[in-house]
Amino acid sequence: MYLKHWNLKIAPFDNSPNPNFLYHSNEHDEALMRLLYSIQGVKGASLLSGEYGCGKTLLMHTIIEKLGSKKFNIAYLTNPRWSAEELIQEILYQLEIPVQSNNRIDMLHALNTFLYNSVKENKHTLIIIDEAQTIDDTDTFEELRMLLNFQLNDRFLLTLFLVGQPELKDIIQKIPQLDQRIAIRYHLERFDLDDTKKYINFRLQTAGNSEEIFKEDAIQIIYDYSSGTPRKINNICDLSLVIGYGQQINTIDGKLIKSIIESEG
Repeated sequence: MYLKHWNLKIAPFDNSPNPNFLYHSNEHDEALMRLLYSIQGVKGASLLSGEYGCGKTLLMHTIIEKLGSKKFNIAYLTNPRWSAEELIQEILYQLEIPVQSNNRIDMLHALNTFLYNSVKENKHTLIIIDEAQTIDDTDTFEELRMLLNFQLNDRFLLTLFLVGQPELKDIIQKIPQLDQRIAIRYHLERFDLDDTKKYINFRLQTAGNSEEIFKEDAIQIIYDYSSGTPRKINNICDLSLVIGYGQQINTIDGKLIKSIIESEG
């Protein structure tokens, strides 16, 4: 409803994980580099943690887009509240691996055959477990660890990404046999004030408007309110564009942002 008023082609602050809107902060580029290296170097398992709304899922979608499907098989599990057996079933489903039964041994044999055949076809398999901190069954974590036993003498047959909120680090550390298998780790921090400003302007530019719509005092209040969390920045910026459109103004100032925050209680 406000796109034409702000000279935008698409909504700039939507929270969907669109790789086109990945802001390349030093933090996000470092995380991207490490995760891509973990795949290219066939390192086995990697851990990406970060506060809620800091862009972990967006990074995963960016990696998937970069890899493509010609050389990679990708299973992306986003709701991992499963038992160990259900986890394997979901992985097989995501990788489109046919199985004759739900017997655990039969399922693992099918996965093993698939992984070996993929290597022969010069393809690598990536398994992403998003929101992994919600796993509450230690047997499920043990099953994930056991997946790393699928390997040749010189390489793993798959790469496993465990992605989640900060408490995931503590959970993994309490499982030494899994913790020791994590080759690459990174914790994604929130933006500072400078990156908050650059992030807002980057999203606007990507959506079609290169002007600085948000004034300095507005950005400062947005930063204070959001603590530099991208999802919270998106939410308040999106609402401010709606209200700004309703008021037929051309810039967003601190007074407007403050009134929005106060109205939310």
